[in-house]
Amino acid sequence: MARGTLRIFLGSAPGVGKTYAMLREGQRLRGNGEDVVVAFARDRGRRDTRELLTGLEGIPARRVPWRGLQAEELDLDAVLRRAPATAIVDEYAHANLPGSRNQHRWEDIDELLEAGINVLSTLDIQQLASLSDVIHAITRIRPAETIPDDIARRAGQIQLVDISPELLRQRLADGRIVAADRIDAALSDYFRPGNLAALRELALLWLADRVDEGLARYREGNGIEASWPARERVVVGLAGGPDGEALIRRGARILNRVNGGDLLAVHVRAADGVPGESPQALEAQRRLVQDLGGSYHVVAGGDPAGALLDFARSVNASQIVVGLPRQGRLSGLAKAVRGGSVAGRVARGSGDIDVLTVSQSPGSGGPGVSRQRDLERDLERDLGRTRVRIGFVLAVFLPPLLQLVTAVNPDRNLATTVLVQLTGSVAVALVGGLWPAVVAAVWSSLLVNYFSTPPVGNLAISDSQNVLALLVFVGVSAAVATVVDLSARRSKEAARARAEAATLADLSRGAAGSEDTVTGLLEQAIDVFQVRGAALFNLPEGDGGSRSDWRLITGVGEIPHAAGGSGTDSGAGPAGIQGENVERIDATTCLVLSGRVLPASDRKLLGAFGVHLVAQLERQQLLASRNEILRLAESNTMRTSILRAVSHDLRTPLAGIKLAVGGLRQEGVRYTRDEEQELLATIEECSDRLDVLVGNLLDMSRLTSDSIKPLLRPVRWHEAIPGGLHGIAADLVRVELPANMPEVDADPGMLERVIANIVENAVKYAPGSDIVLAGSARGLTPATAGGRPAGELRIIDHGMGVPAERVVEMFRPFQRLDDATQATGVGLGLAVAKGFMEAMGGKLTAEATPGGGLTMVISLPLSAAASVDAHQGQAPLEPQSALARRHDAPPLLSGRDEG
Repeated sequence: MARGTLRIFLGSAPGVGKTYAMLREGQRLRGNGEDVVVAFARDRGRRDTRELLTGLEGIPARRVPWRGLQAEELDLDAVLRRAPATAIVDEYAHANLPGSRNQHRWEDIDELLEAGINVLSTLDIQQLASLSDVIHAITRIRPAETIPDDIARRAGQIQLVDISPELLRQRLADGRIVAADRIDAALSDYFRPGNLAALRELALLWLADRVDEGLARYREGNGIEASWPARERVVVGLAGGPDGEALIRRGARILNRVNGGDLLAVHVRAADGVPGESPQALEAQRRLVQDLGGSYHVVAGGDPAGALLDFARSVNASQIVVGLPRQGRLSGLAKAVRGGSVAGRVARGSGDIDVLTVSQSPGSGGPGVSRQRDLERDLERDLGRTRVRIGFVLAVFLPPLLQLVTAVNPDRNLATTVLVQLTGSVAVALVGGLWPAVVAAVWSSLLVNYFSTPPVGNLAISDSQNVLALLVFVGVSAAVATVVDLSARRSKEAARARAEAATLADLSRGAAGSEDTVTGLLEQAIDVFQVRGAALFNLPEGDGGSRSDWRLITGVGEIPHAAGGSGTDSGAGPAGIQGENVERIDATTCLVLSGRVLPASDRKLLGAFGVHLVAQLERQQLLASRNEILRLAESNTMRTSILRAVSHDLRTPLAGIKLAVGGLRQEGVRYTRDEEQELLATIEECSDRLDVLVGNLLDMSRLTSDSIKPLLRPVRWHEAIPGGLHGIAADLVRVELPANMPEVDADPGMLERVIANIVENAVKYAPGSDIVLAGSARGLTPATAGGRPAGELRIIDHGMGVPAERVVEMFRPFQRLDDATQATGVGLGLAVAKGFMEAMGGKLTAEATPGGGLTMVISLPLSAAASVDAHQGQAPLEPQSALARRHDAPPLLSGRDEG
């Protein structure tokens, strides 16, 4: 049985008429005599839709109990039994209720299609999974039901139901989309003109991409290789030189003149490498393409022109932009021998694709061309001077030796002699390279002419055939020597490429394992290139300015500075240092290595290091931006919470104050002295409470904005505790501090606030419990940064217990124990105390009190003099009486939330 066809009616927004268009198509098919049934469709209270349902056979919906109601779902089995030619099924992206055979309606429709039933369905652009984030950014509404894009692409036909935003808003205002009481809200929210225009554009673009896919499938299925430029697509060929940016901008200007299109930049990476290819230039060009809204591609191919044309045809390009460097006659002749320039071969093979060749200066290769020449010299040096010298020695002495060997052979002839000498030339090429082999070939031809061609004993040649044989011998010797030399060069290039690839792999692994990836890369650069220092500098825009204007970003080892020599922390740029290597990575960044001058063969690898470094710098900047965004979001959440707290917690004491003051000022009412004192006490109590609340709110706000700057100085505990206990009844707190408690580094005001918040919290949530303040000094403790000796203050109570896993929640803002009423505070006390402690370099932790309850531990680093005493073992022990030791208590904490 043939599979049915799915036809989707796609709309940009609810109310554009998708269901209406689907039902009208059903009526048309019914009028043509086709068997059409409505499997599932809703009129949504719209009269026009209801009228279209009239006359169409409908299959009753399946009733499904859901949350006390009877919901309707598609009766899939009933439709399969009815087996119509066409079924109308609304809401393609609908999620079925629990208990249904399939989880999604599109799966039900897939069963109908497998049964050979054609289906008409509807879909909103907001229901496509790939666009859900974009839709949310536009409308601030997250789609409740979505489907994967590839599911929608299975449809045989997708028809766009489109109306203008103005007409859609008019429909909404006329009450044809939502109920009358929701019209105003809809017009000012989802159905705003900007929203509707953006959704309409998304629908058109998504459908245009589907049309392109269909066109590509058609061309592939029918073997059509010619380009069909349905819309403007410009392909820019990049060779890896600095002039690539000009080509990209030329392509962008072409698209601007036609009001849009696709810009695709392509770099063809040949198997044997591209002369003058610069990783830095390619990276800069990739960024430029992305900034211009295009896409960057890398393809592999032995023939750059053929690979570029294949790519252009695969994307249905309308134009190709390539560069054509102006070159001298000799260079042009060499390229003509090889089949012409890349631009010329592209133009000849482009067919119906337009080709724009952009003339470039002879030095368009820029540094890449000179770098290639340096690379060739390095390859000569790679053979080693010793091998080249040996090659020349062999070129001088090996031909006479071979001539002597052939001379003692009684059956010698010219052919044998030539082959023996040819073997010698090949051997010389293997040892010394091309030029020793050429010398050997010329010298061998002279020897063969003198000793083996008649008349023997002079350089005259009597037989013209011998002249031809000697010329062929010289030509073959030179050609074989060239091939052997080229093969040796390619082998060395391949070995170098493998070494570079392995280095880059180690580079990536090392950078990934380093905490500071930029520093890790610079350290690897020092090891790989055997230099003494590596640094990144920021350059001024334009030509980079003078070196005195360069700004150091980061460096490792001996960093060059403006005055020359080496330094370790200089912000100036390098200035003419011996052994300096400057690699400009992009317009504003350069990498400098000092210690030795690198050969040109290492420059490409150095450029790759530079590209990795820039990528890591960008990654660090993105992480910093992300952290800043998270901090701002956290601050915004804090402000929102503060505003919510203000709505009740601050208004309550204000209301109490206003009520008491209003009573005292009321005329005609006389209060007794006790009543007046009671009202004044109410004012004082509410004022104190308001002062605490506002203080905590302001402190928390400063903490979240990183504006707390403690003024640290040596402080003794007995100096800070009285201020922290101000306002606390003396009979509730017992202080048991040793007389010789050492000084700690702290901000006195902050430390008083920390103690006050913790003690007030203990009084509030451990009523009836005695609260003990006990002190101790320890040696090295992890509670402070750097492992410095710390002094501790323990605030101990025996209140109610909470599971230990709830302790962390206590230090979060706006947390209260067991949903305590807001009359107890806004839940900031411990959060503020913890923030103050961290700002002072200390730590606030919670421990279970033996026997039940909570012990809050304040740890602060000892001052310098006290630290020396602590290291010498002079720190006093805490009194055992301060801690009523009991070891039979369960591991519970009186984890209460701050007020």
